[in-house]
Amino acid sequence: MKPLALTMGDPAGIGGELSLKAWQALRASGPVFVALDDPVRLARLAADMGLTVPVQAIADAAQAGDVFRSALPVLPVPLAAPAISGRPDQANAKAVVASIEQATKLALAGTAGAVVTNPINKAALYQAGFAYPGHTEFLADLTGVPGQEIMMLASPLLRVVPVTVHVSLRDSIAMLTTAMIVAACRTTAAALRRDFGIASPRLAIAGLNPHAGEQGALGSEEATIVQPAIETLRAEGIDVSGPWPPDTMFTATARTRYDVAICMYHDQALIPLKTLDMDHGVNVTLGLPIVRTSPDHGTAFDIAGKGMADPTSLLAAIELAGALAARRTI
Repeated sequence: MKPLALTMGDPAGIGGELSLKAWQALRASGPVFVALDDPVRLARLAADMGLTVPVQAIADAAQAGDVFRSALPVLPVPLAAPAISGRPDQANAKAVVASIEQATKLALAGTAGAVVTNPINKAALYQAGFAYPGHTEFLADLTGVPGQEIMMLASPLLRVVPVTVHVSLRDSIAMLTTAMIVAACRTTAAALRRDFGIASPRLAIAGLNPHAGEQGALGSEEATIVQPAIETLRAEGIDVSGPWPPDTMFTATARTRYDVAICMYHDQALIPLKTLDMDHGVNVTLGLPIVRTSPDHGTAFDIAGKGMADPTSLLAAIELAGALAARRTI
């Protein structure tokens, strides 16, 4: 399998530490990955934290497999300013963006099997002129499918897809449409078949209101927006159920009845997943021509550089990216 491309993330955050610890954990077993990062800063970070991680700059991603057992392979993306843990610097925003761009190019060219992104600090990027809400939208634009991206959070206990994502709750309710639900479900069902190996995926669609509207007593959106989407999807042969009352659809018994929960807004999806399995949660972008995963946490500036960062979620993201990439090559 081709090496995975691991991006830098914000150099003031925990991404570098996680990359180093991920190599220590996976050097013998894989999946093989190559970091698109500044090798000088990674070597210094390893030394400062007492991590035994040899860092080796390479000129081509294809060399990663030969290097991986003995050293962390790095395709150099130099920083403009020294990275100081916990203190994001917009001077390094170009390097952060370049790391994402180069990783995406490798995946599109087939040189990398997938892209795994370390956490970024959106505020620092916005100050430098970054014009996207986040990773997901940027990757959709880079891969030529803007507007088709769907965010899934996946763990061994639960998969969730929010139909509306990084907008306020007020705006998410106002912008929700039947067409958005249908599009999210189509993309999700196709991804579960192709990438997750689920031949007949079962999609549970959450209601928007308490008790899924209580037959209109607590809101009409289930009847006017959600139910028409369910009928359209069923007519297309997609196995959907709902609208489910959001307060009961995440119990252990309920979760056995579906493969993914389609949720109406960000927190409706992410609160149950992070409560059930924060450490193993992985952000997967559906609808792209490449595989992309990410750990389900942020930059954690408060613990950056202190040796405290837990690589479990990044390891889960790397391992899932490897599994999804392998299925695409079958």
